[in-house]
Amino acid sequence: MEEIYLIGEIGQNHNGSVDIAKLIIDCAVREPVEDLFNLRLKGLNAVKLTKRDLNYELSTSQLNKPYNSPHSFGRTYGDHRKVLELSNEQHFEIYKYAKAKGLDFVETLCAPSCTSIFKYFTPDYLKVASRDLTNLPLLSELAKARIPMILSTGMSGKEDLNIALETIGKYHDNISILHCVSQYPTAPKNVNLNSILFLRKKYPTYTIGYSDHTIGISIPVAAVAMGAKIIEKHITLDRRMKGTDQCGSLGPDGLNRMVRDIRLLEMSMGVEDTFICESVIDSKVKLERSIALKIDLKKGDMVTIDNIHLLSPGNGVKWIDRGKILGKQLAIDKSKNELVFETDLIH
Repeated sequence: MEEIYLIGEIGQNHNGSVDIAKLIIDCAVREPVEDLFNLRLKGLNAVKLTKRDLNYELSTSQLNKPYNSPHSFGRTYGDHRKVLELSNEQHFEIYKYAKAKGLDFVETLCAPSCTSIFKYFTPDYLKVASRDLTNLPLLSELAKARIPMILSTGMSGKEDLNIALETIGKYHDNISILHCVSQYPTAPKNVNLNSILFLRKKYPTYTIGYSDHTIGISIPVAAVAMGAKIIEKHITLDRRMKGTDQCGSLGPDGLNRMVRDIRLLEMSMGVEDTFICESVIDSKVKLERSIALKIDLKKGDMVTIDNIHLLSPGNGVKWIDRGKILGKQLAIDKSKNELVFETDLIH
């Protein structure tokens, strides 16, 4: 199985601090270790930031609306958002830090004006947030850059997705589609992982993945088992930190466990066949059943169906081959509960 592309979404969990963003990257780049099999596994492939332009974000009345949430960083929602916005230069600094750590860098740009960031660097991918899948002017502006694009479907149906693909397709077709549910956190009954199967069948020319907002790590692991090739998950330093996305994110331990389990799943998928694995040969010999005697028999006694049963190890005559010994005389004395081999018989 090819490597799953794992994106750690920092989003706004940096709380307006470049240093916090760098610390999250330090966690993201850690390689899980599975001591039992002496495995050092690959960590995340990429981290993601979000860039907004408040002039294209909310109506004036919404920006000026008092924001009294315990997660607020300002008196109004506009003040709150200003604290959480990083400049192009700060994005570039974080980009360079991530690249130096061997990570790809993904950007969600929320307004055409945000493409000014291209003057500083070119992201490896552009991510379109679920809310902007119907923002066709933005899709066109992003597509003009001909940077690979990742679309989230968290707020859209088939028609919206098809129109988005058509809009981007006028410029390029390097597109990935992520099944997503824009409920934070997403209730289990709403996850509908079977959408991954639908997307794989309906859009076979695109890479299909999953952007997760559930609690825990089981759903993204299951998504990989269902064929998702990209997994995106919010990450943070501490889920107890101030911020609306923190509690629904993975902290360092949860991130380590999710990455570990997905990387182990990659190794575990194998091929579409059934066969005896070389690693179980010793167990097969030790544990499988072979024909043995129920009673003591002497040389010349006949082996019958009534005086045999099955015991381990499995290096003797199998039950399916019992005809090879039934009705034959023993060439040697044989004790109860010992295996009967063809070499023990008179031929």
